[in-house]
Amino acid sequence: MSTPRTYNAPLPATVADAAQVLGTAISQVQRIIVGQEHMVQQLMVALLAKGHCLLEGVPGVAKTLAVRSFATVVGGDFARIQFTPDLVPSDIVGTRIYSASSERFAIELGPVFVNFVLADEINRAPAKVQSAMLELMAEKQVSIGGKTYPSPKPFIVIATQNPIESEGVYPLPEAQRDRFLMKVDVPYPRGNEELEILRRMSVRPPEAEQVLDTELVLHLQDMASNVFVHNLVAEYIVRLVLATRAPKDFNMPDLESVIQIGCSPRATLGLVAASRALALINGRDYVLPTDVQAVAKDVMTHRIVLGFDAIADNINPTDVVERILAMVPAPTPVWNQEQRQASHQQHAHQPGRS
Repeated sequence: MSTPRTYNAPLPATVADAAQVLGTAISQVQRIIVGQEHMVQQLMVALLAKGHCLLEGVPGVAKTLAVRSFATVVGGDFARIQFTPDLVPSDIVGTRIYSASSERFAIELGPVFVNFVLADEINRAPAKVQSAMLELMAEKQVSIGGKTYPSPKPFIVIATQNPIESEGVYPLPEAQRDRFLMKVDVPYPRGNEELEILRRMSVRPPEAEQVLDTELVLHLQDMASNVFVHNLVAEYIVRLVLATRAPKDFNMPDLESVIQIGCSPRATLGLVAASRALALINGRDYVLPTDVQAVAKDVMTHRIVLGFDAIADNINPTDVVERILAMVPAPTPVWNQEQRQASHQQHAHQPGRS
């Protein structure tokens, strides 16, 4: 169901080639979006890691523009769905329509059958719509009339939500928040960036140009899944996740009363996938602890449920993750070229391996 290639350039064969292509794509998005480098980079990380991304920020900080520009640069089909309290599941996934001429029901697929779904203000949708989104995000398929319809490849849901408005808002359930690979906070632009926004957007705004296509994205996703993870780095990831469940075991007894529910195993897999993607963007075929630390807050923060007292004391989950990163020691893996080649052969990518 993927669209044909729009370019005749060869697929990148080396990590350096892939990093160059990804750098070109990211810089193309940043021609449109002033600042917000972290958000743009994490969108690319989520795409390479085959995960979904949740953007949270006040209105007007270019969340929707960033996603639309990102989809244009990456290529593939794009659909924007404005979530409202009166939305029903058939509005997004499709429904059965009776055809009088054939006297049969036909399936009309909804707007989510594209490569990029922008779920604008996803926290405005009621529970039934959220449950439909849950199947779409977790299984990458939709069930209509007793039949299952898979989503195209690649497929990513990028959702936005407004943290300040409370009227007509349904907070995302923990199970659905866990389906997002990462949640990225989108802050206000800095002073010099605000001036650049005024200069760039007050005249004829720039337009994004396509750099990638669906076949190239699938190839880059495979390359990201082949990035090597050292055993010491894998153990470091596990320790970070375990520290959210039993902080007392990691010399943080004060967090026992702060954290009500720690990160799920999906956070462990998410940290590995996101770290691999970031390593590929940085032109490496192996993951460093700094890669894990760079994605840890966006992968772990929305999966931690704080206790009532912590919420009353205005404790931020981001501060909790930063404390864990500071307290859990990072390894310093060192290997020579021969050891790394042997490790690559031993941990070669296999079907089903993330």
